[in-house]
Amino acid sequence: YRTYCLIGDGESAEGSVWEAAHVAASERLDNLCAITDVNAQGQSRSTMWGHDLDQFARRWTAFGWHAIVIDGHDMTAILDAYAEARATSGQPTMIVARTIKGKGVSFAEGLPGWHGRAFKKGDEMNRAIAELEGQFVPAPAAVDLTRQIPTPARPAEPPARKPVAAPSYKIGDEVATREAYGTALAKLGEADSRIVALDADVKNSSFSDKFEKVSPDRFFQNFIAEQVMLGSAMGLAARGAIPFPSTFACFLTRAADFVRMAAISDVNIKVAGSHAGVSIGEDGPSQMALEDLAMFRAQPSYAVLYPCDAVSTERLLAAMADHSGPAYMRTSRPKTPVIYRNEETFTIGGLKVLRQSKNDVVTVVGAGVTLFEALKAHDLLQASGVAIRVIDLYSLQPIDSTALVAAGTATGKTIITVEDHYAAGGIGDAVAEAVGGSGIRVHRLAVREIPRSGKPDELLERFGISASHIVEAVRSVANAAKAAR
Repeated sequence: YRTYCLIGDGESAEGSVWEAAHVAASERLDNLCAITDVNAQGQSRSTMWGHDLDQFARRWTAFGWHAIVIDGHDMTAILDAYAEARATSGQPTMIVARTIKGKGVSFAEGLPGWHGRAFKKGDEMNRAIAELEGQFVPAPAAVDLTRQIPTPARPAEPPARKPVAAPSYKIGDEVATREAYGTALAKLGEADSRIVALDADVKNSSFSDKFEKVSPDRFFQNFIAEQVMLGSAMGLAARGAIPFPSTFACFLTRAADFVRMAAISDVNIKVAGSHAGVSIGEDGPSQMALEDLAMFRAQPSYAVLYPCDAVSTERLLAAMADHSGPAYMRTSRPKTPVIYRNEETFTIGGLKVLRQSKNDVVTVVGAGVTLFEALKAHDLLQASGVAIRVIDLYSLQPIDSTALVAAGTATGKTIITVEDHYAAGGIGDAVAEAVGGSGIRVHRLAVREIPRSGKPDELLERFGISASHIVEAVRSVANAAKAAR
């Protein structure tokens, strides 16, 4: 099949257009034909190059495309350009079409001020319609042009998914969730031909190269172009694939517009962001994603997952593939111990209560690397006779409100959240929203300033999300509760 894409001359100022231009030329996509509608009118003023068609043609040629310049109102020229595009091999085609905005309506043709503006009902609208109808060209008798358009081919039904190989870890194994992501993705690829993977030149760090090794024909390299990576994933999903685009979580902010549009379109993309939080260590703040959970949670149709160990990562990735609609998984750089048995099950919208007793004074909620800080805090407090409940909130959206309210109610109406993320939009806010109206107080431990480079453990301590800070917060809450009695 062939793909046609219509873009505007004003839109051509967008960086994402040129990311796509690079990748399409690199992939030699000669089944891709785009048309730039050069009408020279922007929303507020004339566009950057006006009607200088050579400015557009030179740029597309420089990017490795076959450029064709035409009069966009000449039907013969349009059909000839399409034929030339179909005959072009080894490169995509860009048709640069000179058009007049408002063509055919004398009082609007080529004039500014009509962007997004409807004709007024009455004389203005009637005049416009009359002018357009006066230009109709009658079709020959007994000719039905719609019947001459072939029905688009639909993707063939894929074979049924084979069983996905189960996790095969031992309790205590040290495995980074980013590495488990790559292992799980490769297993999914072997089990289901609909699974495809996309990368932005970090495959050896996100471990998506494990998928490439077993399914190279379904692995797509987009280089450092996160916008086109997500855009391509959306297109693949529209054709029936289940795409898994992945990169460092901090770089996904470059593609925030595409994250949003994927939600609006409700396309079945499965995004993964690795190297999240201050726990990446020495790479420093430019590489530390501390707002990614907020970005994805802000879109109500996304499932947002944050596994803590290799088993939960593998199980949740399979659940992502089965989930209908967009989803995001956050993975971590440091190795963390496997705490779940291989046969443990995980559901999107669930959580795990890992420590509990009838004497718990507070519930501590963590996810990813901070879950292990919560478990350390549990052991330190237990040694001094203080009991706490510990929850692994691996699913931030949807979230298990019922279980969180039950835990908070049973532990002095208090929950402490701890997250390797800024305070806005992450675990603390998710929990506070989930228990709102129940009378449960939520105390948030989060990164509250721009971090710096350092060793992971030093940074967890420096920015207030380590086990020692959890212990301090629990003691403060417990002492306040005693004073209130």
